[in-house]
Amino acid sequence: MRNIIFKICSSLALLAIVFTTSQAQDNSIDKIIAVVGNQVVLKSDVEQRFIGMKAQGYQSGSVDLKSEIFEDLLIEKLMIAQAQVDSIEVTEQEVENDLQRKIEMYIQQVGSKEKLEQYFNKSIPDMKNELRDMTRNEKIKNKMRAEITKNVSATPAEVRNLYSTLPQDSLPVIPGDMQIQQITRSPKVTDDEKNRIREKLRSYRDRIMKGESFATLAVLYSEDPGSSQRGGELGFTPRANLVPEFANEAFNLKPGKISKIVESEYGFHIIQLIDRKGERINVRHILLKPRILQTDRTEATNILDSIADNIRNEKIKFEEAAFYYSDDKDTKNNGGLMVNPRNASSKFTKESLPPAIAKAVNKLKVGEISEAFLDDQRGQENYKIIKIKSLSKPHKANLSDDWSQFENMLIQQKQQKILNKWISEKQSGTYISIDDSYKNATFRYKNWIK
Repeated sequence: MRNIIFKICSSLALLAIVFTTSQAQDNSIDKIIAVVGNQVVLKSDVEQRFIGMKAQGYQSGSVDLKSEIFEDLLIEKLMIAQAQVDSIEVTEQEVENDLQRKIEMYIQQVGSKEKLEQYFNKSIPDMKNELRDMTRNEKIKNKMRAEITKNVSATPAEVRNLYSTLPQDSLPVIPGDMQIQQITRSPKVTDDEKNRIREKLRSYRDRIMKGESFATLAVLYSEDPGSSQRGGELGFTPRANLVPEFANEAFNLKPGKISKIVESEYGFHIIQLIDRKGERINVRHILLKPRILQTDRTEATNILDSIADNIRNEKIKFEEAAFYYSDDKDTKNNGGLMVNPRNASSKFTKESLPPAIAKAVNKLKVGEISEAFLDDQRGQENYKIIKIKSLSKPHKANLSDDWSQFENMLIQQKQQKILNKWISEKQSGTYISIDDSYKNATFRYKNWIK
């Protein structure tokens, strides 16, 4: 329990340090301590990470933690600079999604949105704005790293060989994990409400056709928090990152043209194409979400409660109920089994579960069915019942139970070798300037100092 409390406190402490450092920068002159390509490293970047890592109890393997942090930032800037050359981008919607996940995690830790805002004396939008650049850089770096190390694999023989070389007393303890099944019901929206939304969007479309700015109307009326303040603009986005209904309409537009009204799982949209580069497009949109009546919410939960009773009374199996009654298209055909987006497996640690599901899991034993509850991830209102299909206890890693762990370990080792080679090559071909205060620092990679 004390470890859990420490993790919660330290992550919030780190966030507080980010905000405090940001405010301090507004009141003092910062210093550039490195230039990598067209990217700069500020003294405050190092100080912020140093204070944050100390607050979390981080113990450096090197003598000088600040030098270690500084080199990590140099590598990050090297990747971002190369990502620009290779046209590797992240969309503002991707950044917003990551920010929302972070905020939801912090809300889960403190208990409510109101408590989080009170804790930092900041609104949620202000918190997101202060974290936005850091989050964007993290995503660009991760995309660049994935591009550098793509197509790396490990054969079964290589995995077995790795396991045989590891000392038994050094094998890690694998935390317990679980498999979760779900049945989801989305409250039905009335035809009158859909018609009301469509009429509003028609009026906005007519105003745009008469000369008003699409971007201005998006700022005023769009209900997409990730894009409304940017005039509805999503940034260049590949087709795969867009829901099918939206993508099909957007990719058929000509620059400047306005779409018909499009219905998706998020609501109703009108779309304007700004530009297209192959299979990536930059569009702006106005999103309106239908209002859901309390009677519709009650109906959804009543249906789920009835389904749960039928499963408990063995009138129907959970897997069959998911197939016939669940509204979640991603899980209804596999017995309701949820997939962990972090590793594409069906196994979750409790910490990796979405907040509402983690709370429901607390009240369940293996095989029990939960009561209906609200799960409003990504701003979508859904009601669910869940079941813990399996639950494993922590254990020392072994090849039969944890093959994927050792396979991932080997792949990571191979990726690191490729990354090491890439960094060395890019150092020689990239403009790098290091401040004199770090001229004598000990680095893992040579050639930062030229």
